[in-house]
Amino acid sequence: MKVFLTGGAGYIGSHILTELLARGWDACVYDDFSNSSPKALDRVAQLSNRQFERVTGDIRDKTALKDALQAFQPDAVIHLAGLKAVGESTEKPLHYFEVNVQGSIALLEAMEETGVDHVVFSSSATVYGTPKYVPQDEAHPIAPESPYGRSKAFVEDVMRDWITSGKGKSAVILRYFNPAGAHASGQIGEDPNDIPNNLMPFITQVAVGRRKELAVFGDDYETRDGTGERDYIHVIDLARAHLAALDYAVGFKGHDTINIGTGETASVLEMVAAFEDSSGQKIPYRITDRRSGDVPIYLADPTKARDVLGWSAEFTLEDMCGSAWHWQSSNPEGYEG
Repeated sequence: MKVFLTGGAGYIGSHILTELLARGWDACVYDDFSNSSPKALDRVAQLSNRQFERVTGDIRDKTALKDALQAFQPDAVIHLAGLKAVGESTEKPLHYFEVNVQGSIALLEAMEETGVDHVVFSSSATVYGTPKYVPQDEAHPIAPESPYGRSKAFVEDVMRDWITSGKGKSAVILRYFNPAGAHASGQIGEDPNDIPNNLMPFITQVAVGRRKELAVFGDDYETRDGTGERDYIHVIDLARAHLAALDYAVGFKGHDTINIGTGETASVLEMVAAFEDSSGQKIPYRITDRRSGDVPIYLADPTKARDVLGWSAEFTLEDMCGSAWHWQSSNPEGYEG
């Protein structure tokens, strides 16, 4: 299979790339490197001992997308490119809608004009908003509470309408819960360009001495210990879910939406404790105010992923912590170190 991977140099994208290359598939990565490094792609090539196409381009640039799709002629697209920070989205809502929504529309237009009919879309559990019940299945009401979540929900609707408008097309929408961890080699991992918005890279940067302490955003939620609970999933499990979704996407017509999670949660303080156990490093932290857009708990019901994709998570919280520490301790300054 030939796969066009938008945002393929990023944290999730680079791990998906390693998995699809290991399967023997061909890939073209399309990325503007605004929150990623070309060195991640170099390391994937070394790890896989395989080469792949690379195109530098903005997801909003339909002409560049069309040219890249025409040149590569993929069987399917995995669409990861976009902005992803809940907190930042509340400060820059227009920018988030421009990149995430306009960029996705440009991609679908380019796909339509070049005859590419199958796409797997990187959505998010943030589209659910504050849970009405847990675990959250795919039928849970959609009520996002941040511009980021609303941008993802809007793109989901656009994709469904695009599928309904034409024959022979398919879209599989994957609602991620919380990716964590890194490749077992320690050569690729999560390396945000600025202050981390996700918990695990913040913890690992504290552990390696890049940051003084971890900020815990609120300890008064109605959770086990007052801190936010999340369904964390190993990035390799997530990558393999994409390959299963691709197999599914090319075999049917229409659209489907599937949660990708483990069905278990860890709180912020539980994650800190698990990391300390796995790494032997002490993580100082301070409690601060709640962060705008955050909700108390996200917990996936992964039943549909198992039944439809034949996929389920294999790695544990300890695996996530251990691999994340292996990555960060091997690369204290990330890819630019």
